Amino acid sequence: MSAINLAIVGVGKIVRDQHLPSIAANADFKLVATASRHGTVDGVTAYTSIDDMLDAEPSIDAVSLCMPPQYRYEAAYKALAAGKHVFLEKPPGATLSEVEDLEDLANKQGATLFASWHSRYAAAVEAAKSFLSSTEMKSMHVIWKEDVRHWHPNQEWIWQAGGLGVFDPGINALSIVTHILPKAMFLSAGTLEFPENRDSPIAADLHFRNVDYVPVHAEFDWRQTGKQSWDIIAETAAGQMVLSEGGSKLSVGGELKFSAPEAEYPSLYRRFAELIKAGKSDVDLAPLRHVADAFMLGKRKFVEAFYD
Repeated sequence: MSAINLAIVGVGKIVRDQHLPSIAANADFKLVATASRHGTVDGVTAYTSIDDMLDAEPSIDAVSLCMPPQYRYEAAYKALAAGKHVFLEKPPGATLSEVEDLEDLANKQGATLFASWHSRYAAAVEAAKSFLSSTEMKSMHVIWKEDVRHWHPNQEWIWQAGGLGVFDPGINALSIVTHILPKAMFLSAGTLEFPENRDSPIAADLHFRNVDYVPVHAEFDWRQTGKQSWDIIAETAAGQMVLSEGGSKLSVGGELKFSAPEAEYPSLYRRFAELIKAGKSDVDLAPLRHVADAFMLGKRKFVEAFYD
């Protein structure tokens, strides 16, 4: 099979940090065009809109959509309608309904739709899933706290309705938890903290349970300075499991069981190529559904205004 002609829509920090190196290292893809209001990639034909790009570049086979989620549906619909395979950055959209509609369109078009969850491809996630399937889990505590000023400086879209606020990183934790838990969990209570001058939350405290009433407590906060916390701790019959550093290290009973270098986005593009070759899609909405449930069920608490 010849290389898949790929285009990127929305050239920003995540594209430069992760997508471009991963694409360059993957022989299954050839980057042939970009569409972005401001960003470009050296040596690659640039357009300012997806419409102009699709009209001018009929050889494009697939499109990676990396703009904010509030604007992703329209672009994805245009790409799928044109018969292109589509890679959706996380979260896959601003609402569940629009992503489900895209999945229906992809099926009708015979195109691949990939709702990517990069944290699921962290090095130790599969090892954690295997461990939890081999023992009885008694409880889980998810601690996902980071400094928004460091990771999202001056990015206003994350504070707007649909930008998800603290759930932008928190959904990464939910993507791991929903993958490694042996049984599905359901939100039972939660509190979302909204800065008085923002439309999206800066912190969330969530309580889940599964059908056996095993508790899962998740704490998300964007106000942490110093050392960042991306940890999932499970108390089990076989000892305490700690999946740390965003899923890159696994310890059980205080002993390191698995660790490997970060390679999430190269894994995503390998998966995307596999799906295209197999004529399949991968659209798991569980992480986004839990975020929607949090907005539905969570109590709202207003806190002091936040300024970058």
